Amino acid sequence: MATSAQTIKSTAEQYQAAGSKAFKDAVEKSMTAMNEINAHSKSNLEAVVASVTAAGKGAESLGAQTMAYSKKSMEDYVAAAKSLTTAKSLQEVVELQTAFAKSSLEAYLAQVNKASETVAASMKETLTPLNARVTAAVETFQSAR
Repeated sequence: MATSAQTIKSTAEQYQAAGSKAFKDAVEKSMTAMNEINAHSKSNLEAVVASVTAAGKGAESLGAQTMAYSKKSMEDYVAAAKSLTTAKSLQEVVELQTAFAKSSLEAYLAQVNKASETVAASMKETLTPLNARVTAAVETFQSAR
């Protein structure tokens, strides 16, 4: 009977040791996974902050360009109005108005092109950190397979 009790005791100790080891391994694996998730979350937050900062700078630049264009346009309108008042004939009025319309259209198209370039550059800068995080996530998922 003593051997039977010792066998049971030995078997129970082995199961207990195996259970403890499995639990310890599971906790360590969970902690490692949590640390990785926290690192990814921190990197994601940093990417969002960088993206929002870039978007803000782009919007600020676009706003400054628009204000400068608006100011110049108003100055040009005033100058054109003054030049029209000095015209001596209807022919000269038509010529002045035509020249002003042409220069206004050219300035407008130049401003649209400049604004388009600013928006495109801003979008590129805004999306770069986010794209890097998506790439990192894809790589992480693929390596986990």
